[in-house]
Amino acid sequence: MRVPLLFTTTRRGAINRHTFDDKSWRPAVRAAGITPTRATGMHALRHFYASALLDAGESIKALASYLGHADPGFTLRVYTHLMPASEERTRNAIDDLFDPHGQHA
Repeated sequence: MRVPLLFTTTRRGAINRHTFDDKSWRPAVRAAGITPTRATGMHALRHFYASALLDAGESIKALASYLGHADPGFTLRVYTHLMPASEERTRNAIDDLFDPHGQHA
């Protein structure tokens, strides 16, 4: 699938992640008064993106696609600890099934 790039090089090509990290991201982090570390790096931003989508209820299959993972199983193994607890969601799903108007106790 081909999609337009939001940020590009001066020649409108894809930005190399290492170049972006070295020339843009880390200097911006330093300018904000933060010491660049693994916790403030671009990879941490990727994990934040994944956790936000999981918390919003996005499926593992869709997340795998967004992250460029060929195997949703890999995505599940990496991000399963970020998935919100499902007990409440499970109870609500069954309650709503039997009481679609939300009148359950």
